[in-house]
Amino acid sequence: MTVNPRRIKTIDLLSLYNKLGDEYDRKRPIMGYLLEYLPKNELALKDELRKLVLEYNKKRSTFLFIYAAAGFKTVPDIGMSKDDYYTFFDCLNDESSENIDVLLETPGGTGDTAEEIAKFLHKKFKKVTFVIPGEAKSAGTILALSGDDILMTDTGSLGPIDAQMHIGRSWVSAHDYMEWVNEKYEEAREKNTLNPFDAIMVAQISPGELKLVKNSLEYAEDLVKQWLPTYKFKSWIKTETTSTIVTDEMKQEAAKNVAKTLTNHSLWRDHGRSIKIDQLDKDVGLKITRIDNDPELAKIVYRMHTIIRLLFARGSTYKIFASEKAAIMKSAERFNPTLKNQPPYDQDAVVEVEIVCQKCNKKEKFYLKFVNNNKIDKLLQAKGLKSYPPNDVFKCSCGNELDLRPMKEDVERKTGRKVVIKECGILCRIRKILMRTKNQN
Repeated sequence: MTVNPRRIKTIDLLSLYNKLGDEYDRKRPIMGYLLEYLPKNELALKDELRKLVLEYNKKRSTFLFIYAAAGFKTVPDIGMSKDDYYTFFDCLNDESSENIDVLLETPGGTGDTAEEIAKFLHKKFKKVTFVIPGEAKSAGTILALSGDDILMTDTGSLGPIDAQMHIGRSWVSAHDYMEWVNEKYEEAREKNTLNPFDAIMVAQISPGELKLVKNSLEYAEDLVKQWLPTYKFKSWIKTETTSTIVTDEMKQEAAKNVAKTLTNHSLWRDHGRSIKIDQLDKDVGLKITRIDNDPELAKIVYRMHTIIRLLFARGSTYKIFASEKAAIMKSAERFNPTLKNQPPYDQDAVVEVEIVCQKCNKKEKFYLKFVNNNKIDKLLQAKGLKSYPPNDVFKCSCGNELDLRPMKEDVERKTGRKVVIKECGILCRIRKILMRTKNQN
């Protein structure tokens, strides 16, 4: 079949989206928002974000504050930190609105920061609602559970709140750690002994370390057990199935179950596990307001989240604090320093030593290598240093021969590394044997 080039029409997808209007806008997937915003520059995106915040406030009769962090970026300050609490305070302390909604996006952070932010918000505002279009993990989940209400999109997720402890060489779950210790305790009590491996591991655990792990685990639980009955369960009047009047004891028991479930690492397996709305209802016992049930509100929230993702992906911004009044963008540039006069090898790969001839007091400088790199030989020999002799013997200009093995062994003992020596020939090996014989005699 022959195709006539004149009959082929070029379609501008962006123009097509614009012509389809709001009716199509309500039905298209989130990717549609991404395609729409991709051509816009950073300034236009920030302006659009502010307009959407204003729309949200009008729709919900509230004051929206965005707190979002780019969890995929390796920035030391990416987690929820004390500085974030200070920024919350600075941005919101003079706000006169009675209600606040916080769009929350964070990979986690410190529990005490979550506690500080929650206390400030509830002291300042009558009603605190958290909006989750993406991820609010770890300390972010703890903060969200302090809300009077939690709104989530179908893409939103909370996560386990089991404390993560830096023990030995790695991060471990405080829940798993205590579970293992308790298992070994029961095993020792029943059998009156432990296998050698477990015994060695248990012997390395200090009482202070156990106390720290226990406190860290209980800290998250205590916050959730305190906050849920006070805020989230405050408006829980009757049970859904039997219409039974909900008592304070029932609220406290439900909060205890939620806290226990979210701190149970053996249930979720991964601290970064995403727990969606249906799972929060079914497995955790937590009722969440589904944003997608309100198409107009969902459109605003999904658009805001798309813009936030683009701002993170395009530049150096890694944290956003924003409202209808102002926006603070934290950014971090990747810095690759160029060191002047930097040798083309790892400086830890070489040790320089100085020896003194016992006969003529002449000083000589040697270098010992821990890696096989010919560039090291060329550079250091050009500086006047001598390579370590392959037969362990140095012959001074006065004729005196020095056995350098004790010096080499001392260097290896102190550094914990093996000196790399160029293999010597047959004559070299003969001289080495003669030298050892001489020293033995």
